[in-house]
Amino acid sequence: MGVEVVTFGCRLNTSESEVMQKLASEAGLSDAIVINTCAVTAEATRQARQTIRRMKRENPNARIVVTGCAAQTEPEMFAGMAEVDRVIGNDEKMKAEAWGETRLALSRGPDFGVAATEKVAVNDIMAVREQALHLVDGLTGRSRAFVQVQNGCDHRCTFCIIPFGRGNSRSVPMGEVVEQVRKLVENGYREVVLTGVDITSYGQGLPGEPKLGALTKAILKHVPELERLRISSIDSVEADRDLLDVIGGEARFMPHLHLSLQAGDDMVLKRMKRRHLRADAIAFTDQVKRLRPDMVFGADIIAGFPTETEDMFARSLDIVGECDLTHLHVFPFSARPGTPAARMPQVAREVVKSRAKRLRERGEQALRAHLDGMVGRGYRVLTETTGMGRTEHFTPVRLNAPIEPGVIVDLTVAGHDGREAIAA
Repeated sequence: MGVEVVTFGCRLNTSESEVMQKLASEAGLSDAIVINTCAVTAEATRQARQTIRRMKRENPNARIVVTGCAAQTEPEMFAGMAEVDRVIGNDEKMKAEAWGETRLALSRGPDFGVAATEKVAVNDIMAVREQALHLVDGLTGRSRAFVQVQNGCDHRCTFCIIPFGRGNSRSVPMGEVVEQVRKLVENGYREVVLTGVDITSYGQGLPGEPKLGALTKAILKHVPELERLRISSIDSVEADRDLLDVIGGEARFMPHLHLSLQAGDDMVLKRMKRRHLRADAIAFTDQVKRLRPDMVFGADIIAGFPTETEDMFARSLDIVGECDLTHLHVFPFSARPGTPAARMPQVAREVVKSRAKRLRERGEQALRAHLDGMVGRGYRVLTETTGMGRTEHFTPVRLNAPIEPGVIVDLTVAGHDGREAIAA
């Protein structure tokens, strides 16, 4: 057994897991399972702990290394687990020397022989000021490549623990990003996704402070062979003029945006310390639809935020239609210790679950309407597996015959099952 990496959470974690796999293997680590955790909800942390226990049961001789956002914010908790041999922070996990040190630490044998706190290699993430580009040739088993252009977040939404797992915002220099995209295209990737924690804050601290729009323009200009470019979740209030120009005028920029909305009620948004109001979100989606009529939107929405009344929640339900949302990520509110929202008056748990269910149902209705509109129309589909691909709008399509992954094919949609389109 070499090194197996189990990934939780966002696309950024997916990208970083590929780097860790490479670094750990090059450091000579073997018989190890790396758990790359997520801290966005208490449930994500619970699932990580559950997975650690299961992986150890199934692989009793393997050494367990835990990293990621939950490991950064709660290192002692993971170090206290009998199954865990090493805890590495979010900054350390991207450094070759940390994996060399981990190999040496784990070479002591099955009994680690030290106190739980000495298992921990986690630094002060808030002291990290620069973001290095982590080069990879591609992502194993994936048809699209993820490029991390930014990390950390300077905002302090009252519900969010992630800044304490990722640190302050920092960006990769634009030239380095362009070169990485070029390398990935040369290696056969047809589509690239730019990722980060707060990607629309890209450029802060770099010379000249270029924004995300300038970065996308540079990539599309200097890598003309790139066929499809996407960006991960954005904060719409930070969308700059250049980004809007790309959305409206560049066919290689895919017509799908995932928005960090979180709620549809102004009072809830203020208590979350979000920087937009309901009207801002609606105005942004209206503007983008004028620029790109076929644009499809996804969004993150939290159900049952502290103090949320039924009327407040109704406005979150309504914003699904008002912003023409298609792909919803619904999160039942989960209090994270140390955040201001954890100290606010909480909504009863059964109410939170009920609202999350209703919000998901509204999202399912919107998705079905979107799928209905696809029937009989043609799309350029990038295959992800031999049996499934995604349209330009990131909508999944079930293929009618096996096609190798990583191929772009022209397909007509014959129907759908409520979750994915079905090719003719």
